[in-house]
Amino acid sequence: MKPLQDQPYSSSAVGLQRTFGVEEEFLLVDPASGQPVPVAERALRHVTRNPGTAGGPTLALEVKQEQLEVIGPVCSRLQQLAEAILLGRMMADTAARAVGARAVALATSPLSATSTLVQQPRYLKMAARFHLTLREQLTCGFHVHVHVASGEEGVAVLDRIRRWLPVVLALSANSPFWQGTNTGYSSFRYQAWSRWPTAGPYEQFGSLREYRRHVEALLASGVLLDEGMVYFDARLSRSHPTVEVRIADVCLEAAHATILAAVVRALVERAAQEWWAGVPAPRLPAEQLRLASWMASDAGVEGNLMHPLMYVPCPATEAVQALLTHIRPALVSSGDEEYVRLGLAGILAFGTGSHLQRAAMVSSQSLAAVVMDAVERTHGTATETPGRARHLHST
Repeated sequence: MKPLQDQPYSSSAVGLQRTFGVEEEFLLVDPASGQPVPVAERALRHVTRNPGTAGGPTLALEVKQEQLEVIGPVCSRLQQLAEAILLGRMMADTAARAVGARAVALATSPLSATSTLVQQPRYLKMAARFHLTLREQLTCGFHVHVHVASGEEGVAVLDRIRRWLPVVLALSANSPFWQGTNTGYSSFRYQAWSRWPTAGPYEQFGSLREYRRHVEALLASGVLLDEGMVYFDARLSRSHPTVEVRIADVCLEAAHATILAAVVRALVERAAQEWWAGVPAPRLPAEQLRLASWMASDAGVEGNLMHPLMYVPCPATEAVQALLTHIRPALVSSGDEEYVRLGLAGILAFGTGSHLQRAAMVSSQSLAAVVMDAVERTHGTATETPGRARHLHST
């Protein structure tokens, strides 16, 4: 077994922190009705005329005109990433306001909506191939990119973080409503997203060569248009030296997004250390992971999850504690341990976005009011609940 101190990109070994960044997808909604509105291209043209800070977040189109994506910068410190998330949300909302809309961090629309395709060649081909799946596709995710030193290290990380990803989904759950209906799920986005042919858990790969062989076989099937449609819960990025964790809903509150990004970075760091130390990846079939992800999508943090080590149902608090225990050494090394520990406790105590949406529905009896409350929470202007996760002051 290789000693941990021999691994080349470890915060604990050499005083470095893995760089990371996030992508957040937002709905664009009418500020009066809460209805999604197809204004993304118009909003983006406004941003082109009024560019943001150089080196900061950028805005991009997604597949539907009712969405905007914020692509965050590469960060090394959690404080830096937290500030970038807040800035990106402000930029998206500023662009939306310029065309009479608001940007909101909802993973699905609570109100019934007919979405509008962005007329780009790739999306037009997807529409012809995937029919109703694409027509109904209006979901917003949260993607975390974490640097890896090589493709081999990246695949080793993918093999070792698989069992923890359902807990990440549960902590992000922010989509209880779909097309005007209370779905009963905490993350219905994950259910809707699972209709795509490659979405969800993946089998253990073992090597970069096997990962590439697996992807090539998927492409050879003729079902996918390109490698960008390999929608695993986590994957190697096609364009960056990163592992991209894609399982999460977009988080309603910016502080939750920061917490989850820190969790994912620590998972990657811990997995890389295990690989360099010669610790084998646990062998778990994808079918078992699919059950764990279904439970996370159903319950969020308000019911039972699959225990990520013992693989029996347990209270969400136990699953989250197991996750925190696993990543604590990496969090301590990066200086993020206290913030993440308190932040996870806050999510468990006061709920994810799903809980907050349902609470807003109970108090207002109006899905439009749910959306408006979510707009305020997206941008940090809602009344704070005592004890909720506080913003970073230092890392």
